[in-house]
Amino acid sequence: MSEPLRLYVGYDSREDIAWQVCRYSVLQHASKPVEVTPLKLPELRAQGIYTRPVDTLGSTEFTFSRFLVPALAGFEGWAVFCDCDFLWFGDIADLFAQADDRYAVMVVQHDYQPKEAVKMDGKAQAAYPRKNWSSLMLFNCGHPSNKTLTPEVVNRETGAFLHRFQWLSDDQIGSLDTGWNWLEGWYPKPAQGTPQAVHYTRGGPWFENYQDVDYAQEWRDTAEEVKRLGIKA
Repeated sequence: MSEPLRLYVGYDSREDIAWQVCRYSVLQHASKPVEVTPLKLPELRAQGIYTRPVDTLGSTEFTFSRFLVPALAGFEGWAVFCDCDFLWFGDIADLFAQADDRYAVMVVQHDYQPKEAVKMDGKAQAAYPRKNWSSLMLFNCGHPSNKTLTPEVVNRETGAFLHRFQWLSDDQIGSLDTGWNWLEGWYPKPAQGTPQAVHYTRGGPWFENYQDVDYAQEWRDTAEEVKRLGIKA
């Protein structure tokens, strides 16, 4: 029997319901077994893997921990990282099917220039090159260049170095279709169907001020199903 697909999800204690919905929506649409792991900072700190000081400027608790994925995966095989504020409509197996060994990482290469000054629950909305590229990453964990992404490097390097993929050359970064990281409020809704994965990067329906965003009702319906079924991960 083949190994399950590996998905690591950024976890923020302020957004537990977002993580629950993200996980459930992935599993609901997956045609293959998926091992879903939340990146919880207390656990990573207890294991001695994550030692960075608390980042008061970071908008989430997983601003940096996402780059530990190749190390957590043993620098072997392929793994996906996504932020917790995703609602999946597509089959994550189809995303893994796009894995191309030529690349160290594959991402949706957005040209995202947010107009808002704040997002989510009042966090500053920063603009920087390659913004939101790192919010969903298909990692080739065994790629030689990713083997330099050790916990020591992740704990030491700057946000610019990590989020701009400066440990890689440009030709080592592959491109994914927009639908795999569809930025709510930035991309137009498709005329038919849904994106494979909606990313509520400005803020989602679990925040009071974001009740009317695109695909809000679909998110609420999924959250209600999670609660009704008593699912807790």
